[in-house]
Amino acid sequence: MSFKKIKSALISVYYKDQLEPIIDLLNKHGVKIYSTGGTQQFIESLGGVVTPVESITGYPSILDGRVKTLHPKIFGGILAIREENHLNQLKTYDIPEIDLVIVDLYPFEATVRSGASQEEIIEKIDIGGISLIRAAAKNFQDVVIVASKSDYRNLANILEEKNCGTELDDRKALARNAFHVTSAYDTSIFNYFNSSENQSSFSITIQNKQSLRYGENPHQNAVFYGDLEAKFHKFAGKDLSYNNLLDVDAAVSLMNDFQNEPPTFAILKHNNSCGLAIRNTLKEAWDAALAGDPVSAFGGVFITNMKVDLATAESINSLFYEVLIAPDYDNSALELLETKKQRILLKQLDFNVRTTSFKSLLNGVIEQDTDTKIVTKNDLKFVTYLKPTDSEIEDLLFANKCVKHLKSNGIALVKNKQLIGMGCGQTSRVDALKQAIIKAQSFGFDLNRAVMASEAFFPFPDCVEIAKQVGISAVIQPGGSIKDQDSIDYCNANELSMVLTGIRHFKH
Repeated sequence: MSFKKIKSALISVYYKDQLEPIIDLLNKHGVKIYSTGGTQQFIESLGGVVTPVESITGYPSILDGRVKTLHPKIFGGILAIREENHLNQLKTYDIPEIDLVIVDLYPFEATVRSGASQEEIIEKIDIGGISLIRAAAKNFQDVVIVASKSDYRNLANILEEKNCGTELDDRKALARNAFHVTSAYDTSIFNYFNSSENQSSFSITIQNKQSLRYGENPHQNAVFYGDLEAKFHKFAGKDLSYNNLLDVDAAVSLMNDFQNEPPTFAILKHNNSCGLAIRNTLKEAWDAALAGDPVSAFGGVFITNMKVDLATAESINSLFYEVLIAPDYDNSALELLETKKQRILLKQLDFNVRTTSFKSLLNGVIEQDTDTKIVTKNDLKFVTYLKPTDSEIEDLLFANKCVKHLKSNGIALVKNKQLIGMGCGQTSRVDALKQAIIKAQSFGFDLNRAVMASEAFFPFPDCVEIAKQVGISAVIQPGGSIKDQDSIDYCNANELSMVLTGIRHFKH
């Protein structure tokens, strides 16, 4: 029989957030819940009735918690095929059927990344949990397995729609996801034991090999290696594509530089920001970012450093986008945004940026430190007679963050903490500036008293000459050209202020 009603569940999880709706549904349908330790206490705090696992096994948790569920009365209840022979054996040995298993795994990889001791890392190798997941996934014909909180919402929807039951296709899909989790987990453990201080610092943790629809173009095959679940919770939308992943990576790197700023919104297209603004409210930041280039924003990747509220979600929802990334969403905003089934909706869980970057080329791979430098006011060298005002300094620092994340050659034009024009990927810095000016003017921006940022030095004064012609009042650039003084002299003669950072931000 394809349809199976859930009458009993074993729940034992490390991460308990987002579990409450499932507990409520199971309680509502009278499902008998078995649990252990902290999970048992959590369920009881929600008003749920729980049967401790030790009341089934006859053994308490032993060996400092290393052995809790590893017992025939637990695994028998999970692995039993629901047919006469197996069911008779369950009855003989007083083993309860277990229809649903919700178990996650100790955070092994996160513990490795934290720099913990070897002893702490080894203790995060899960034994009971991974065994329960495999057992339940193997018996998907009769048992439902949820091995990650990324499937909680999916399970809740199934239980709600199907009156606390599941179809075979549901169970098989969840089993596939569960084996995905276990294979990734085992691989990360192997990679830890296989690494040593003598090995090259270049290593790709193949904790998940995920085939993508195609690469940059439909005729190219593509695969992603990594653990997206550690970085994001995906609420809705189609699978991330190769190009989506490139844009998401660029978006996360960009927003990392604005993590501690007031409400900030960025719109990216082809790895470059075409809209970026800081405002007092998120809705105002979104409106200002969109105004920067409403044409390019269509089909873009959106990211913010704040929880998305309903007012912002309503405005975003009126525009087609590929991906939206935020640290969180109000429930009302989430419900609205989820109505667009194909649009990818991500909650960012991990805000750490990889400290090492890799790129394949020729017959090998090159490696470098990630450009994590954020220029502050203390880094600025004031080189012109005319000093920028306090508000211009704020805009210059904002512009420098913007241009850092544009493909070289890059120019960012900023006014009142809003990206109003950008030029990127040009073979000439003059062309990048002209592109930025044209974009700004085409969307009705007044460049008078705007500021300009360049990610690399000016070899000639031509860029500051053009900037002056359109009303730009202040310039930030790294300096380092043997002809720096030519640009400085022009600024001094034409009432422009300029600051040098000493930090180049090439991005090829």
